[in-house]
Amino acid sequence: MKPDWDKLMTAFKDHDSTLVADVDCTAAGKPLCDTAGVRGYPTIKHGDPSALEDFKGGRDYAALEKFAKGLKPVCSPAKIELCEPEMKAKIEEFQKMSAADLDAEITKKDAEVAEAEKFFTDEVDKLQKNYQKLQDDKEAKIEEIKNSGLGLMKAVKTTAAKKGEL
Repeated sequence: MKPDWDKLMTAFKDHDSTLVADVDCTAAGKPLCDTAGVRGYPTIKHGDPSALEDFKGGRDYAALEKFAKGLKPVCSPAKIELCEPEMKAKIEEFQKMSAADLDAEITKKDAEVAEAEKFFTDEVDKLQKNYQKLQDDKEAKIEEIKNSGLGLMKAVKTTAAKKGEL
């Protein structure tokens, strides 16, 4: 994917409103990656720099280029004129909040996200344990069935069929 991404960065190098860039999340870019919620590599994000979203499209040059060409400026606090009335009202509501109140709400919402992620991880762990138990139970049952004479029965049937007895 790296060669395609480099080609895309070159193609959009001097674009008016679309920035295509990469960040090394293992070095100097780590704080930015942590803020943007990057958890694996490579991760592609798009949107307002202060509220990036995960890219879920194709990873080849054609798909990336098509997506990048379709990008337009979007509603954000910096581009409030592009917002629908409902979103504009929400932005204005947040802009009226004190920095401390805004920080408190962000912390609260971040905690809700962390709680949702923890719930998901815990439930996946439970599923994994249940899956492993089911797998172990299945293998034990199959072994029990085989040990009860299944293989021998099949051998008797095959031998009898060869002799024309079945």
